[in-house]
Amino acid sequence: MQTEFQISTRGPGLYEFTRDVTRWVLQTERTGLLTLFVRHTSCSLLIQENADPEVQTDLQNFFHRLVPPTSDPSMGYLTHTYEGPDDMPAHIKAAMMPVSLSIPVANGQLALGTWQGIYLFEHRNAPHTRGVTAHLGA
Repeated sequence: MQTEFQISTRGPGLYEFTRDVTRWVLQTERTGLLTLFVRHTSCSLLIQENADPEVQTDLQNFFHRLVPPTSDPSMGYLTHTYEGPDDMPAHIKAAMMPVSLSIPVANGQLALGTWQGIYLFEHRNAPHTRGVTAHLGA
């Protein structure tokens, strides 16, 4: 079974879509392996804590500090700059983090831990609509 989730972003940050995935998987009543794949090169997918929003803030701040925009003097070696100062750093971040996730499913239930949520990590400054393909295999 397959579907696609559309996640609207408003700029850099983590956007949780666990409820959408949970709803879809519950309808299937299946057991198998769920694969999520984001079809873009400037964002990532993460399974991360969803109890304390400071975790998402700290992750975003860490990666911004680790890979600043091309307008930062430390990034002067980059050559792909014509799509804006956030574009190449977004590609670097996406290369460092997963663009696909695998999650076990048992009887229509995601096998996530108590505080785990599924996030799209947007690395670009402008709003986007990101497509995440979901495939549930038996």
